[in-house]
Amino acid sequence: MFPRSRTPVQDPHCDMHVSTIVFCTLISLGTGSLPIVINTWPFTNATAKAWSVLESGGSRLDAVEEGCSVCEVERCDGSVGYGGSPNEDGETTLDAMIMDGVTHDVGSVGCLKRVKSAISVARKVMEHTTQTLLVGDDATRFAVDMGFHEESLQTDQSRTEWEEWKAKNCQPNYWRDVVPDSAKYCGPYHLPGELSDSKDSSHSLVKGNHDTIGMIVIDNNGDVAGGTSTNGLTYKIPGRVGDSPIAGAGAYVDNDVGGAAATGDGDTMMRFLPTYQIVESMRMGMDPQTAAENVIKRIAKYYPNFEGGVIAVNKTGHFGGACHGLNVTYSVRNQELNAVKVFQAVEV
Repeated sequence: MFPRSRTPVQDPHCDMHVSTIVFCTLISLGTGSLPIVINTWPFTNATAKAWSVLESGGSRLDAVEEGCSVCEVERCDGSVGYGGSPNEDGETTLDAMIMDGVTHDVGSVGCLKRVKSAISVARKVMEHTTQTLLVGDDATRFAVDMGFHEESLQTDQSRTEWEEWKAKNCQPNYWRDVVPDSAKYCGPYHLPGELSDSKDSSHSLVKGNHDTIGMIVIDNNGDVAGGTSTNGLTYKIPGRVGDSPIAGAGAYVDNDVGGAAATGDGDTMMRFLPTYQIVESMRMGMDPQTAAENVIKRIAKYYPNFEGGVIAVNKTGHFGGACHGLNVTYSVRNQELNAVKVFQAVEV
């Protein structure tokens, strides 16, 4: 067990005590307690694993890596790990990041192919190179050099999903202003004679396709680490890298402040560096819930139809979450909770 570090805050908006499973309309500051593990979505096995690592004396980085690895193995919601979210070619690729709030070192991989343990490869980038982000086949080559096994990430399920998508004329997809008409036909696509000035594609994108795991861990010393892992958008354009492996977009931590993680429409959200903004807002005195809501409002101002959410936690262990267009929940474990609890992010 840990020595107790506690800064309790009563939440008047929650009709349940935090010792029970919690689904609240607003968690303004959470319950301040260290150590703490918080991650996007009800991926409670990942939360519990990270907590057990801390309890057994493991480091904050060990907790992030092993916690996110659980989701890679369990293929949480099909949006993390192998065998999910095939791209236009039917291939599953992975994005992941790990960041140390003490040193600000970061290791990331994007569009990682044929290696399952994306978060662990990202940690090797952080600890064994002076680089930050490796992508594509070269990231795979690096992983193999580091001792990881190369294998197909495709499964029968992902292959069937891709074949059914092809049979439906590749609908939906992420192209616009190309020929043939991407709203009706498969590619390959080419530039038309003239480009329109439309901002958004006229056809719908894939729904329920955003369940990245983003995790923040603060240990009993108040030291912070964070990480992410995802297989990205289903039917994405080959080569696409989302927000998850980008420091300040998918996740961000600062040992003086706390950390934040994001989930949702990464192509839109990464344009605003939301997790960096949350941390900076907390540095200037905002509580985590207000900082989370503030950044979601910034994105929605420009993209009112975007789908996404963020979680935030400060150095005292207070936490919050906000979302827009997507029903985001998040999982928390700290000293004051006797088990992992799932909270509802505030809709903005």
